[in-house]
Amino acid sequence: MSTTPGPPSPLPLPAAVVPDGCPSWSGEHARRWLDALPARWVPLPSRSRQLLTALSATAAATALLVLPAGWQPWAAALPALHALWLYARPEIVPVSAPVLAVLLAVLRPGTDWPETAVAVTFLALVWAAAVPRLVARRRQRDRARDAAVGITAPLPDTDRPLARGRFLLVCGGVLLACGLAAVAVVPAPPPDPSEAARVLPALAWLVAGQGLATLVSGLLGRRRAAALRAAPAPVLRVLVREGADGDTEVFAADDTAALRPLFRVAVTEAGDKEGDERELDDFLARVDREGPGPLREALMYGVPCDGAEILLLTAAEAADGPPVVERSSGPVRPLSEATVRRLLAAEKRRAAREASHAELRRAAGETVAREREPETRGGGPAGIRQWRAGLLDRLRALLLVLWAGVVFWGDTGGWRYALGALAGFVGALWLPHWVAWRITADREGLWLGGLRGPRLLPWDEIRTVDCTGTELKLDSRRASFTSWSAHAPRWPWLERRFGLLHPYERTAAEITALWRDPSLRPSVSADRGQRGRPLWPLALVPAVAWAAALLFLS
Repeated sequence: MSTTPGPPSPLPLPAAVVPDGCPSWSGEHARRWLDALPARWVPLPSRSRQLLTALSATAAATALLVLPAGWQPWAAALPALHALWLYARPEIVPVSAPVLAVLLAVLRPGTDWPETAVAVTFLALVWAAAVPRLVARRRQRDRARDAAVGITAPLPDTDRPLARGRFLLVCGGVLLACGLAAVAVVPAPPPDPSEAARVLPALAWLVAGQGLATLVSGLLGRRRAAALRAAPAPVLRVLVREGADGDTEVFAADDTAALRPLFRVAVTEAGDKEGDERELDDFLARVDREGPGPLREALMYGVPCDGAEILLLTAAEAADGPPVVERSSGPVRPLSEATVRRLLAAEKRRAAREASHAELRRAAGETVAREREPETRGGGPAGIRQWRAGLLDRLRALLLVLWAGVVFWGDTGGWRYALGALAGFVGALWLPHWVAWRITADREGLWLGGLRGPRLLPWDEIRTVDCTGTELKLDSRRASFTSWSAHAPRWPWLERRFGLLHPYERTAAEITALWRDPSLRPSVSADRGQRGRPLWPLALVPAVAWAAALLFLS
């Protein structure tokens, strides 16, 4: 009778570090904590890149209000900034939204009432989304305290200095000061201003608003981290793992299959100087790893809720390693049911992609072996192998050149020449690599083409041969070696729909087959011409053409 093996057991935490009577956060308590989340229509960011999306939307909304609508810069920037504050710092919104709505209604910076009414309605919606999110935090804190049943313990890092929030305080203060200084220095737009005269003051207000959000984030994070360390904190047993994006995912203590992450949080290890080298090795191992890390037992200090600070004492990934202290370097981000469904779907796609790549690597190894077999039977040397830039690489280079031409010839002004010269210099350095890169495999290793000529990456020094997204990357174990990479566009949905294989995937698979199996490698050395020639002569062509265009086509 055959049985299907279950998921591996979580890495155990030494019993000596667990406080007496420490409860597990599992079962009904974890479910009640999830039930305290706000309604699904309330925005609840689960990762940092969503904040970048909110920032982009803020900038786009400001441009629309400033240019077509003709609003005053402050009136265009401040309503749009509330979209960013709603995601990043909802604590600002309950006060700022009503005050700004009254100002807009009284001053009427728009050209007519409908525009002002739309802005006031938007602020009301933002306020209505921020307040339930803040109320839900109190419910989550209460239910997490109930799960701890009064068990508290001192934090294991109280003897170390508190660094939380320093970087954000400095960055936020600089951004806020620069934005307000620009607001004071940039003159008010004239009655019939140009686009630049209207956009620059609005941009200054955006910078000041971003600085305010960053400054508040630093202040709140530092205050909450200090409050967590000030007295013994509630402690619960949980399970954790490092997610595919680098953040730590926290699970209920009985969720040994890691089916339902409760929240995410960015953490940093609180190590000492003696452990720096070990931490660097662990970091490099995590960078090379695809997908989430192993599930580990952990102690969670603090009361988790949206925006909270916590501390984790986790089992080490290395065998017989000491427990690892991990401080939160960002706020706790609860995961809604919809977010978990998206994560599970992404995990299934990642697993399917890894299985496909494994099959591709196996097929590539068989192909290389079949090509090597006649030479082995005949006793002759195995020839070198080469991989070159293809149609997709040249298409990418062409699109970037066309885009640069549209940008620099679509407007007038002296700035175009300075930026155009800089763009031409950068393009001349990169274009030859994009359109003419070459990798040559011989007996010694891989010869990687470059501007100054090919570089040798010996077989026994290879650390990474990987195709991730649009990037083909090769790296060495030597710290002095600069990693080699190439980029080409790809459309994963098109590849899945028609069963296509991206050229970079095939290249990575074939190189990996040679790297893993020395018997498949070429048995001869490449001569100087086969290794590849320096690409710097090719850089002269786009440099001269771009300079001529700047001088004679203006």
